[in-house]
Amino acid sequence: MEALLVHPDPPPPALTQALEQASYPWKAAAGAQAATAAEPDDGWSGAVVCADADPEGAFALCRALRKRDLPLEPLLLVVTGSQLGDLELREDLFDDFCLVPPQPAELEARLQHLFWRTGRGTRPELVEYGPLILNLETYQAVIGGRPLDLTYMEYELLKFLATHPGKVFSRETLLSRVWGYEYYGGARTVDVHVRRLRAKLGNEQEHLIQTVRSVGYRFGQSRWGI
Repeated sequence: MEALLVHPDPPPPALTQALEQASYPWKAAAGAQAATAAEPDDGWSGAVVCADADPEGAFALCRALRKRDLPLEPLLLVVTGSQLGDLELREDLFDDFCLVPPQPAELEARLQHLFWRTGRGTRPELVEYGPLILNLETYQAVIGGRPLDLTYMEYELLKFLATHPGKVFSRETLLSRVWGYEYYGGARTVDVHVRRLRAKLGNEQEHLIQTVRSVGYRFGQSRWGI
């Protein structure tokens, strides 16, 4: 893959760390002229523009990248929460955005999704439900931009539930489908893992895993909205 164009130069440490943890090759540029001078022979693969320190300079660079004979895409904008209002009427300058400080798992998931949308890469196997993103290739989970620190079985249980939203599963079914038919643990294993998952999802998102009394568990809303 060609290098990503990153702004500013040098990038904020949090952005540098996120890009390196996601294993993306990149080069930094302070502005449009520097971006042209540093552009690889095979072109930029996309751009990540951080706008928190110098928003006017960042938007000016985005504008220049979009006005090229072949507009540069995908373009991911990194902003603070207080800058969200500045994005209105500027949707043509970027393809997606994330908040400062960018988290490695979220940054990678968003970039891979953008590469797929623009035909610049292969779409990763993602499971997305509201604020939840599961990357099935890297075993990473993100909720509202916050990485989740899950054990292997917590991830497997969340993945199974999230890929069957609205469907109710008994504890016995979850044991056989997630843990395997050879697992001899009791149904309490499921309850323990659900409790841990809800704690890690946080107060605002714990409702994603619902208890269906006398039956088992359901992820998200039922297909009838009940």
